[in-house]
Amino acid sequence: MNTGRAALEGIRVLDVTQVMAGPFCAMQLCDMGAEVIKVEPPGGDSTRRMAGASGTDSAGFNAVNRGKRGIVLDLKAPHGQSAFRRLLDRADVVIENYRPGVMAGFGLDYAAVSREHPALIYASISGYGQTGPDASKGGFDLIAQGASGLMSVTGEPGRPPVKVGVPLTDLGAGLFALSAILAALYHRTRTGRGQYIDTSLLEAGVALSVWESAEYFAERVAPEPLGSAHRMFAPYQAIRCADGYITLGAANDRLFSRLCEVLGHAEWAAHPDYIDNTRRVRNRAALIHSIESITATRARRHWLAELDAAGIPCGPINDYAEAFADPQIRAREMVVQVDHPTLGRLHALGSPVKMSETPAVVQRRAPLLGEHTEEVLREAGCSDGEIAAALASVDRQP
Repeated sequence: MNTGRAALEGIRVLDVTQVMAGPFCAMQLCDMGAEVIKVEPPGGDSTRRMAGASGTDSAGFNAVNRGKRGIVLDLKAPHGQSAFRRLLDRADVVIENYRPGVMAGFGLDYAAVSREHPALIYASISGYGQTGPDASKGGFDLIAQGASGLMSVTGEPGRPPVKVGVPLTDLGAGLFALSAILAALYHRTRTGRGQYIDTSLLEAGVALSVWESAEYFAERVAPEPLGSAHRMFAPYQAIRCADGYITLGAANDRLFSRLCEVLGHAEWAAHPDYIDNTRRVRNRAALIHSIESITATRARRHWLAELDAAGIPCGPINDYAEAFADPQIRAREMVVQVDHPTLGRLHALGSPVKMSETPAVVQRRAPLLGEHTEEVLREAGCSDGEIAAALASVDRQP
């Protein structure tokens, strides 16, 4: 039963982040009902001016900042710092993704603010974490994908390295921070105390390398790229047909036996090279060659129908135009729309999590630069003079 209330209703979040990992994390909290205030520096989040931007508004910025209210503060200036401290009086969570040490330089790091706000949950997302020899380096998804090992297993064997198509370490760090924030909120209900959360793009890349780390720890041999193939199962990859490729996942003996029947070679299931998954993985190249010698003779539509009828996991390889037109994706409400005063009607991603009692909701568009500064500071109890001083420090910026 839908209660009409959001899961995080009443939780206030200060989102002091830019670009991807932090904003994505804060947006998930916003979709779950938290009040999220995005605190931007003078000039705004750098993604406001991504390719295709209209002034200080881009589709990319809107993609990870919808539903938030936005203010501009100069945290380098005393009046900006003072206004931020007033916001802390009403905040449950702070998320920041500056380089380690920057918030401390403002006097606004966890050590400085937690003494007055012991129930505050404070999450830092950085490139490499708050400790270690690389802590001071900036955080970029491409660099983290390379350093974490992800790029070494992505792409085709013998080809130049490529990154994962989506910013996986950015998004992964945002999701790991999200899970930690939710756990910290639960911990606070039992103890009344907040805590500090420290995660990074590098650690997200390493943590997501589940199969690859298992292979390395077991065999002490660095895994190599396999294209679309799975390093633990076969056949489990893209398969060539007469007019393109499909995905095929016959990842156990039962499914492989069914696949052999569909392909007209039931005897393959008992072949000594393919009789179990270990040997199919070991002889993957020959197996895929044999499969594609048959699938390449008919169109994708034919094989998808045959495989689906046999209960063998398979699917098309959609581009994004095809994916967003897919009836299943539409039925799951993964495409929503919001209105924007300068960009018009925007399509946006819906929430991937369906909650029966407290459903996630896409509330509204992303804020215009500084749209809610006066409103939010007034709600925080700032006087007219304090608001004017905070705004003046922003206006003095070049």
